[in-house]
Amino acid sequence: MKTIYLLGIGLLLNTISFAQSNSTKVLKDLDENAEVYSAIANTIWEYAELGYQEEKSSTLLQNTLQNEGFDLKVGVADIPTAFIAEYGSGKPVIAFLGEYDALPGLSQQAIAEKKSAGKNAGHACGHHLLGTASVAAAISVKNWLQANNIVGTIRYYGCPAEEGGSGKVYMSRAGLFNDVDAVLDWHPSNKNSANPKVRLANTSAKFRFYGVSAHASAAPDKGRSAIDAVEAMNYMVNLMREHIPQESRIHYVITDGGKAPNVVPDFAEVYYYVRHPNRETVIDIFNRVVQASKGAALGTGTTTDYELIGGTHEMLHNFTLQELLYKNLVKIGGYHYNEEEKAFANKISRSLNKDMPDTTYTHGVLPYSTTLNPKGAGSSDVGDVSFNAPTGTFVAATWVPDTPAHSWQAVAAGGTTIGIKGMMVAAKTLTATAIDLFSDHHIIETAQAEFQNVRGENYSYQPLLGDRAPALDYRN
Repeated sequence: MKTIYLLGIGLLLNTISFAQSNSTKVLKDLDENAEVYSAIANTIWEYAELGYQEEKSSTLLQNTLQNEGFDLKVGVADIPTAFIAEYGSGKPVIAFLGEYDALPGLSQQAIAEKKSAGKNAGHACGHHLLGTASVAAAISVKNWLQANNIVGTIRYYGCPAEEGGSGKVYMSRAGLFNDVDAVLDWHPSNKNSANPKVRLANTSAKFRFYGVSAHASAAPDKGRSAIDAVEAMNYMVNLMREHIPQESRIHYVITDGGKAPNVVPDFAEVYYYVRHPNRETVIDIFNRVVQASKGAALGTGTTTDYELIGGTHEMLHNFTLQELLYKNLVKIGGYHYNEEEKAFANKISRSLNKDMPDTTYTHGVLPYSTTLNPKGAGSSDVGDVSFNAPTGTFVAATWVPDTPAHSWQAVAAGGTTIGIKGMMVAAKTLTATAIDLFSDHHIIETAQAEFQNVRGENYSYQPLLGDRAPALDYRN
């Protein structure tokens, strides 16, 4: 592993003159088309469609790529809003990931105060920017391949339902990444950074309890309360937190707790997430949660079952690709706020109990480090992709510094020029990195060797969600 990584650094320091001399015009073209991509991102921001319901968002991105000469495969992995767009032929195959699902309950206007836009969802994780930047990069690289008569394939994966729906897991299970030489990914953030970041393995499920309804006052002895079972399960799981590894995370919401206080509920449902940096530990903890559900049913005279909703692997980092992404992110650099953006950012900072935004890593890039900190990490179905092909990822500053993901402040900034500026930093970084890979196949070979070494010789991919069909109605 160490030898491979050092070789990768040596290659990066000595090989990219051809790519650098040929990428300048492509990056300039991205600037010239920024308004086009801004319009696409803002349209998807307005759509704010939930996972597996992103019909308009997916269609817009499909049409954009098809109009640029990409061949489309729509409805891949039995998911209507998933697609693959491809240009070119032969090796290497370089892939970009695109997402476009919004989050429920986070409707927000593009202003620096909390105010709903009157919708049932909002782009609080910036996936409207994520999907659009990757489209912009795919088109730019296509133009570069065309202009320079370069052999190879650029591929865009339209990936729905990242937020809990595990879209990429089904795509990975279908073998759609098996022939990919390198995957380049990015995500919106409050800073510019290409540091490897922990992404926790995750399993999610909806636990359902079935009881007997009765009048809650006149005949309570005739009833068996399903919501009692949910509360008993939650109590046992909360006690269990003391006896699981401290890096673990368990969250739940009661999605159905009955309809009226004077009716003993004969049905109730609770939706659980279990996370940990290692998927084997996730499986163990989740099995204990299942046992708690069975105990709760036994103790309340109800019955129970559960539906596995999602499951993702942890991230398998490829340091060869991370180093390359960092080099290009530094080369592209960040951006500065104009006066209007400064005023917006100052108001957002005050809403986060900060005096002023520290824009050090908005107009700059966080120093490179391979140290992984698992605390506070989220999960992503990109993890499953990373176990099927070498994958590198980075973040770009699309939100005001200190803004957390999944917040109204993230939705607001994502609908402004701050979000667009960060999106274009990402598009350029993806473009420059892909050009480097097409220009020097030795980098790909090094990334592949590292991938095989770290993943292990006898590794066999097994998705955590088993053989279930895509959970297309998980948001209903």
